[in-house]
Amino acid sequence: MRYVGEQRGLLGELIGDGRPALALTAVALLLSGAFAIFLSFRREFLPQDVTFIGMTAAELCAIADCRIVRFMFHDRVAFGGTLLAIATLYLWLVAFPLRQSAAWAWWAFLGSGLLGFASFLSYLGYGYLDTWHGAATIALLPVFVTGLVASRPHATIRVAGWLRTTEGRRAPASVRLGRWGLLATGSGLTLAGLVIMYLGATEVFVAEDLGFMGLTRQLIDGINPRLVPLIAHDRAGFGGGLATVGVLLLVCGWHAPPSRAFHEAVLVAGCAGFGCALGTHFVEGYVNPVHLAPAFLGAGLFASSILCEIFGWASVDA
Repeated sequence: MRYVGEQRGLLGELIGDGRPALALTAVALLLSGAFAIFLSFRREFLPQDVTFIGMTAAELCAIADCRIVRFMFHDRVAFGGTLLAIATLYLWLVAFPLRQSAAWAWWAFLGSGLLGFASFLSYLGYGYLDTWHGAATIALLPVFVTGLVASRPHATIRVAGWLRTTEGRRAPASVRLGRWGLLATGSGLTLAGLVIMYLGATEVFVAEDLGFMGLTRQLIDGINPRLVPLIAHDRAGFGGGLATVGVLLLVCGWHAPPSRAFHEAVLVAGCAGFGCALGTHFVEGYVNPVHLAPAFLGAGLFASSILCEIFGWASVDA
């Protein structure tokens, strides 16, 4: 006697339509982001960081009034915030549009995944290979790719961008304005992330960074010639994460119709990303107004856009 389903393999059942693997990727990013923020607040470097530069965070903190360490941790908290934002949007994509077989959701995973994983290569521009980050990437990449391959046959429904649909064209002006604001925010985040990633792989610092630390590039090299490669790794990582968030917000903002779950996901992702990026500057004392102005402008645009859409859509439902 044969039981129904006895020929199905365990791995196939676990992979299913690919969404479990993509959800696992999101959870891993969520934990990684939380861990990066946790270590930064504990003022600890990873073991491979200590091995690479030959100094602990406490030892480095004794130099230049601890400003080098504070600068490094401000980058790491901001990077952790981008991982939390990416994870939140990934979980929403898995639970809603991809579950509904939306082809654009699959492309959102593919585009953001290519950018996010490829940004790892920019870390090598200055010769520092973060072994933990590398191992996590190698472990996570097959899971992500498996989810993409398994979900591709199910993501078959193609739809126009929401703003181009009948519903989008008839939506209240406040809702449409809010959605265009989200798209502008996504564009800004993508551009800013690419610029920061480029700087991380080339110049590393801007003038405000050196002003905050009270050091020149030459003095930092004199303290420890391996500090700049380590800082470049952090900066490029943040840039890659920021650009990935921007791409996700662009794709989701263009295609997704207004809904409670969409608004919640975008709001949480924005609070995590902007909250960590701005909050860490005040915690570390890096409050140069010129340096913070683009972030505040982006946060203001994001907040006004998502609130405009939420309240505008709530008035339609009422």
